Amino acid sequence: MKIKPTNLCITIPLLMMISMGCFANELEEKKGTSGRAVGTEFFFSDDSEGFQTRKLSAEFFPKYESGDSYLGVRASAYQYKADNWNRDGQKISFVGRDVDSATANGWFLDAGLFEQDNHTLLTLDGSYRTQFFDKTALEVFANRDWVETQSALDQGINFTFVGAALDQGLGDHVTLVGLAGTQFFSDDNRRDHGRIKVIYQPSLNLGLTVQARYRTYHSRQEDGGGAYFNPKNYKESMLAVGWRQRFAKWSTGLTVGLGREKINDDPSQSTQLFELNLQSPVYGSQFFRMNAGYNKSASFNGPNYNYPYVRGEWILQF
Repeated sequence: MKIKPTNLCITIPLLMMISMGCFANELEEKKGTSGRAVGTEFFFSDDSEGFQTRKLSAEFFPKYESGDSYLGVRASAYQYKADNWNRDGQKISFVGRDVDSATANGWFLDAGLFEQDNHTLLTLDGSYRTQFFDKTALEVFANRDWVETQSALDQGINFTFVGAALDQGLGDHVTLVGLAGTQFFSDDNRRDHGRIKVIYQPSLNLGLTVQARYRTYHSRQEDGGGAYFNPKNYKESMLAVGWRQRFAKWSTGLTVGLGREKINDDPSQSTQLFELNLQSPVYGSQFFRMNAGYNKSASFNGPNYNYPYVRGEWILQF
């Protein structure tokens, strides 16, 4: 069983694609007005090891301008299941977002109090992105949450992941993305992460990209005490194809990737990636976004671990 993908793992690739200017000629004029809004958010996953995660949230935004600009609160109920084991959790958080739809520059924050069993944690999911030059952008991020496996939840193990990502345009068709970060675990483990992505856009009008990805991490401990999947050294190389388009002002995105991973000194093995994104127009009385994905890689029980998930949010302004 692996540590769940964080919001960061979904947000950064999307921001990098937007920053390349895939839709520079299709940006909407701002139509939103300041007001209030309510919403709901959901997340579901059910991996190949039988571990299920369910999340359902209610949101209230006393200040709401658009799907990319709001302040409010979110109350979330979590449910985890595995065989005959189950666990409920509750989280209340302050949420805010102020992102420029044209450039993807701005900030996002979800800071809350998360209780499960007899364990309580101050959580954080936030990022800030800014443009230095025409083709250079920097994003800094921090994420603090529970490690979502049965053993880790029972022990109250959490992590804090901090780092930065830099994307650099090389001409009109190539973008280079680099990420460096460190993940601190409450059981005294530590992981140092590095990621590189080269994105090639053959046509500025098609929304098609070819991506070469490489990621690696090194853990201070060998196995994380058996509470979560934690090889000492991990490497993955992947070739992916991405496609983004707009239909009636809705944006859609699809990414499919095949790769090879190497765990410690073991022989390499195959990995797979599938991501689908859908988003309504940012401005308007209603806003909807959803992303679903599937990852196949290694875990405790061998190389055929798979992790499907779906996440969505719907907001209604009044």
